[in-house]
Amino acid sequence: MPSDIEIANAATLQPIRDVARSTLGIAEEHLVPYGHHKAKVDLTYLATLEDRPLGRLVLVTALSPTPPGEGKTTTTVGLTDALHRLGHRAVACLREPSMGPVFGMKGGAAGGGYSQVVPMTEINLHFTGDFAAIAAANNLLSALIDNHVHHGNALDIDVRSVTWKRVLDTNDRALREVVVAMGGHANGFPREDGFDIVVASELMAIFCLTESWADLKKRIGDIVIGYTRATSPVTARDLEADGAMAVLLRDALAPNLVQTLEGAPAFVHGGPFANIAHGCSSVTATRAGLRLADFVVTEAGFGADLGAEKFVDIKCRKSGLRPDVAVVVATVRALKYHGGVALKDLAAEDLGAIEAGMANLRRHLHNIRDVYGIDCVVAVNRFPTDTDREVDAVVELTAAEGVAAYPATHFADGGAGAHDLARGVLETLEKPSSHELSFTYSDDQTLTEKVEAIATRVYAAGLVTWDAKARRRLQRFERDGYGHLPVCIAKTQYSFSTDPTSLGAPSDHELHVREVRLSAGAGFVVVVCGDMMTMPGLPANPSSSRIDLAADGTILGLS
Repeated sequence: MPSDIEIANAATLQPIRDVARSTLGIAEEHLVPYGHHKAKVDLTYLATLEDRPLGRLVLVTALSPTPPGEGKTTTTVGLTDALHRLGHRAVACLREPSMGPVFGMKGGAAGGGYSQVVPMTEINLHFTGDFAAIAAANNLLSALIDNHVHHGNALDIDVRSVTWKRVLDTNDRALREVVVAMGGHANGFPREDGFDIVVASELMAIFCLTESWADLKKRIGDIVIGYTRATSPVTARDLEADGAMAVLLRDALAPNLVQTLEGAPAFVHGGPFANIAHGCSSVTATRAGLRLADFVVTEAGFGADLGAEKFVDIKCRKSGLRPDVAVVVATVRALKYHGGVALKDLAAEDLGAIEAGMANLRRHLHNIRDVYGIDCVVAVNRFPTDTDREVDAVVELTAAEGVAAYPATHFADGGAGAHDLARGVLETLEKPSSHELSFTYSDDQTLTEKVEAIATRVYAAGLVTWDAKARRRLQRFERDGYGHLPVCIAKTQYSFSTDPTSLGAPSDHELHVREVRLSAGAGFVVVVCGDMMTMPGLPANPSSSRIDLAADGTILGLS
């Protein structure tokens, strides 16, 4: 089978104006084209659609990720193509890839095989410049903080308390902790600083949760960058940075429209990490899709304990959006891995390991139905090494949990390979639901109680422990009036616990909180557990070593 980039390069793409008009009914005058195959949809036009009824929202999530990969984005695209083939107006809503993982370990994030969004190389590299705009706005605020201190510090900012970091969209461990303003008086006051990757920034979270220019400016103004020497919060509004930052993000806020290999429309907009941030594409794109199509298929990052929990407890809580059904992506390989099979042995048939690995999927299904209150089906993303007996075992074991599972071959067969899955989703949507969306915790619980609710109800932890500094900072957030905010737990994606090697469904483990961060503009409190890094490093053999440019301008090695 050809590689992802070979498939993408061989595709014949429709002009984006035709994709917009034929499926979504968007006239060319409402598009801001970026070449022939990608465009932004004008926000002013989207505002005229407010009275339209909303379509049905399909949330794609997964069991806990494994090194072989589960194909969540690929399934989102394949399901969209299948619904499109069945005659429905369907649109995919995905996150924009970060160039950190593209050049680091993961590679591209535009789907795979014959279930991709295109133009693949452009989506993975720069795209429409949204991330550059976010980085520019973020770093403008950093510059204004240091400039304010240099010119007299009228706000009396305690430079030791500044929490706002600079950002860039590549992995660089050497920039996690730095000292700025070295070199004498003319360069400002030296202080400790650091870099996060763009997708881990509060500004990215704001970008994905806001729906208007006015709300964008308000949220930016609410950002707390640090404290005065009298321990009062200092905001971006206090520094008069909100207006200029909003200007830098003005055009980026419009959602990006592209297409799948089969010509179905796809909004690719925003890209927060799910193990660090809330891991969902923009509310603007999701609501636009719901007003323009019958079905929106959207993805939440990593497993249902991270992406889906944050989709519900943050995105749905803040936006009022409600998923009608969830699709949980599972693979035979992932189940065997969670059942104790070594990576090198995953190709061998092992029904016992599948049954053992079901503990992981079983808990995710419990959380989706009984904690979040969402009806669900399972997509068994089939790989060539899977045997019929293994796939049948997954279907039977899932059925025993009261959930239908549908094998799918969309990676190799495109939308045709997800027809059964699409019909299963449609059948689930037609049935009266026995569930109603519910949040893991209520707004009026304390921040500590919210963390404990996620730990015990979703992760099955037995104990939550806190670094003393983290607990004191959480108390400060409560004192300053931020106790009503939801929490965004940053932890490893590979396990329900904070230990990435603890596979399956660990219970009664300890969730240790190392650090807490206030994201007042985004409207949540980040709770860092375990050894999470908000600036990733590059692996020993990064993906960048395989990416190249041919003499004729063709990009090679991107996958």
